[in-house]
Amino acid sequence: MIIGVPKEIKTAENRIALVPAGAEALVAQGHTVLIEGGAGVGSGFADDLYESIGATIVPDVNDVWAKAEMIVKVKEPIEPEWPRMRSGQAVFTYYHFAADEELTRAVMDTGAIAIAYETVQLESGELPLLTPMSEVAGRMAVQEGAKYLERYYGGSGILLGGVPGVLPAEVVILGGGVVGTNAAKMAAGLGAHVTILDLSLERLRYLSDVMPANVDLVYSNRHNVLEAVARADLLVGAVLLPGAKAPHLVTRKDLKRMKAGSVIVDVAVDQGGCVETIKPTTHEEPTYIVDDVVHYAVANMPGGVPRTSTLALTNATFPYTLTLAAEGWKKACKDDRSLFLGLNVIEGKVVYPGVAEAFGLKLHDPAELI
Repeated sequence: MIIGVPKEIKTAENRIALVPAGAEALVAQGHTVLIEGGAGVGSGFADDLYESIGATIVPDVNDVWAKAEMIVKVKEPIEPEWPRMRSGQAVFTYYHFAADEELTRAVMDTGAIAIAYETVQLESGELPLLTPMSEVAGRMAVQEGAKYLERYYGGSGILLGGVPGVLPAEVVILGGGVVGTNAAKMAAGLGAHVTILDLSLERLRYLSDVMPANVDLVYSNRHNVLEAVARADLLVGAVLLPGAKAPHLVTRKDLKRMKAGSVIVDVAVDQGGCVETIKPTTHEEPTYIVDDVVHYAVANMPGGVPRTSTLALTNATFPYTLTLAAEGWKKACKDDRSLFLGLNVIEGKVVYPGVAEAFGLKLHDPAELI
């Protein structure tokens, strides 16, 4: 198979979907790997590293898309990339379709096969290709939140961990999944007082066993969310409904309950956000203020630490990439239930329930299409 890896062109996105070790393994199995020139530089992988193991460096990105039977990316294709996609071509990347109708319809129009990292799912319910970036984003949420609590950035001027004689910050985390757990670890480690809210009592019991004493666990309902929001210095949105739009747990009017200079970091922004006033931002302009509350909503947070993120992501994605290359997308998705659940759009037809529901589109049975 011919596998293409274009350079990511989303603002301030420096990750790459295939490291040299992965390219070497694909080449060793007889596949052709096309890497756009400079695609790995942002993650610390120069072109000569790819060339030395048999990959081909292609100067023109249009050639990468035109020749590749499968494209492997990190972020969703953005508008300049849509015309490069073609019917029958498999594109394996993050999409988060349910938060973006324009992207959904554009990909449908291309006739490509969209296999989404974020909906590949194991029998246990784990999302193995979302987990590594959720780990990074959860940890970064606290790192960034602590920075924007500084007065210089519009925050209230609170040190997350406090000092002897001065109380630490209150960190509230909506959701106790991978993002929420990693955010809590970071915030608790820095000495903040942390509250995690979640709907699953089983999850709350588990977190109660593994979290330190400065983390409280609270069942998530409207009353408890409002109470927690009112005392939060840093609010982390960590809600995930796989493949579907995130619910708004914090509304515009709820901001009036928050302290002036408090900070919201909504990691769920990729799926529309769990805070009503959230809109996607970039690493270049990461924040804005609504009702005296700082909003941080960078849609590709892990792109800010591309070396770590690329290695963590490709550790998880590469085995699936190898299977898709060896078997082709149809056989691979027939044989592997996890990859089958990654199918979102097949040659113009939506096959993932959360995407169809989000935009009132007809849902097709992927089993019939493969």
